[in-house]
Amino acid sequence: MGIGLSIFFIALGAVLAFAVKFAVAGISIQTVGIILMVVGVIGLIVALIIGNSGGFRRTTI
Repeated sequence: MGIGLSIFFIALGAVLAFAVKFAVAGISIQTVGIILMVVGVIGLIVALIIGNSGGFRRTTI
């Protein structure tokens, strides 16, 4: 998951958690939004750690 997708999940989760006011039988839209925000934050942290680690660099001799 890249940085862009992580930010998208955070934004989508915030919209579902705080702005949507309809109910679906058996599903809490607000809980789904919070889960998406948490997944987005975790993905963002992982993407930043992997991006800054330099693990994918090639060296030429």
